[in-house]
Amino acid sequence: MSPPAIRPGAAEKAAGVRLFLTDVDGVLTDGGIVYDSDGREIKRFHVRDGHGIKMLQRAGVEVGIITGRTSEVVSVRARELGISIVRQGSTDKVATWREILAEKGLSPRETAYVGDDIVDLPLLREVGFSASVFDAEDYVRDAADFVSSRGGGRGAVREIIEFLLKSGGAWEKVSSRYFAGGR
Repeated sequence: MSPPAIRPGAAEKAAGVRLFLTDVDGVLTDGGIVYDSDGREIKRFHVRDGHGIKMLQRAGVEVGIITGRTSEVVSVRARELGISIVRQGSTDKVATWREILAEKGLSPRETAYVGDDIVDLPLLREVGFSASVFDAEDYVRDAADFVSSRGGGRGAVREIIEFLLKSGGAWEKVSSRYFAGGR
């Protein structure tokens, strides 16, 4: 595994994030869409991404989802993680993001977004801190401040979150209980 790609100024941008938004398919999942014999959609999420989201929330950063598809599985996972900002079926992610900014009273520079495909490019160019997964399209990786060393659905979001937490000075606060005591 190669190290993440970090653009100059990425840590400074990450330090100001108060709202972390992410796509689902190809970011929180490996991008595959599986249907059971009854036509119900099944998605596989990585547990470390979920724990990273909880750590980010404990640091005071709100988390949300903006996705172009609509899936009950996404609603279930969001509820499980305590994510209240869930916008599914978004055909214009920038417009959706602007609505969220207005609701939350945040500026663009206080937001982060993680994407992997061409539909994510416009929003990646607007947010304060942009990130992509390792297996995103080349042009998406080129547009991102941070490119994970892991693929979508394989702990990439956790890696991005840890970078955010370290950049913002909250890593010690949210991780100290895990490192305390030692062996």
